[in-house]
Amino acid sequence: MSESETKIRFSLGHLYELSENGILGKDESGIQPKTDIFKHTYSKKKQLELGEMLLKHLKYDLKNGRLDLSAHPFTSYIGPHDSRVTTRIDKHRFTENIFAVLHEGGHGNHGLQIHPDLLKTNLGQPPSLGICESRSRFDENLLGKNRAFWEFFYPKLQGHFKEQLKDFSLDDFYKILNNVKPSLIRIEADEVTYNLHIIIRKELEKALVEGDLQTSYLPATWNEKYQKYLGITPPNDADGVMQDVHWSCGLIGYFPTYTVGNCYASQFYNAADKELGGIDDILRSGDLTPIVEWNCTNINQHGLMLTAEELAKEVTGEGLNPIHAINYLKGKFKALYGLG
Repeated sequence: MSESETKIRFSLGHLYELSENGILGKDESGIQPKTDIFKHTYSKKKQLELGEMLLKHLKYDLKNGRLDLSAHPFTSYIGPHDSRVTTRIDKHRFTENIFAVLHEGGHGNHGLQIHPDLLKTNLGQPPSLGICESRSRFDENLLGKNRAFWEFFYPKLQGHFKEQLKDFSLDDFYKILNNVKPSLIRIEADEVTYNLHIIIRKELEKALVEGDLQTSYLPATWNEKYQKYLGITPPNDADGVMQDVHWSCGLIGYFPTYTVGNCYASQFYNAADKELGGIDDILRSGDLTPIVEWNCTNINQHGLMLTAEELAKEVTGEGLNPIHAINYLKGKFKALYGLG
């Protein structure tokens, strides 16, 4: 286990501290959101229009990319100046589309912003999957679950779904976006419990590769770990061991890059926040150009000119340091849940 992985795994113990202090399954803080918002129907057409609105807000160039539907959202780098993204639609839980679009939009911008001089060389690619996932998690979580982002964009969302959201306040919407509770599906998990989904997969992968776990026992072991870490048991394999495409594609070892990406994202966010004089103010203004340009100049354009560790040191003054992600989670959710 590498030094960085050891740091991450040790630091993720703080997630339990957050849980044990009253977030999971508690409602005395008043954070538990109203669920009426998901009783309405949100059409596929309107949700796809919303997806394009969000991509334009992120400055994603739809002339060199596009948005389509898929069962599992992904981004495809077709070639220079061609980076395409997909989303998935639930007719009631429209927030799934929102965060799929923000996540894949971060990937899409990364591909489109690699410097043109590198595109036809072996250097025209991300330096690591951790850096690659930091681009998507930055937009999905650090921006998309930030209240300041929605102080600008929520009125537009209400205008897009006039009848469904006319009586639903920004405060209630913000609570929905940041509701912490155990869940079965990784890509729908909140920021606090998400990394627990990754730990489960990492432990299973290690056992499979080392021969300590036979594939025939994988579904049952998966269910046992979900009960152990999250206190819930999948009702079927579709909501359990079969939910991700990574193993069927042979992507063994990919899952930890999401947690590495979360750590890089928080670290880069702190650097950008200091350099830009406050990201919240930029989000409230509605013009994300300074943030997009900062990401392009400092991270995206460099491709593989620097290793991930070199890039982190260049941008933040230090190598990968999970304490930024831990401090982000503690600061945000302790304040949100009134934990002191």
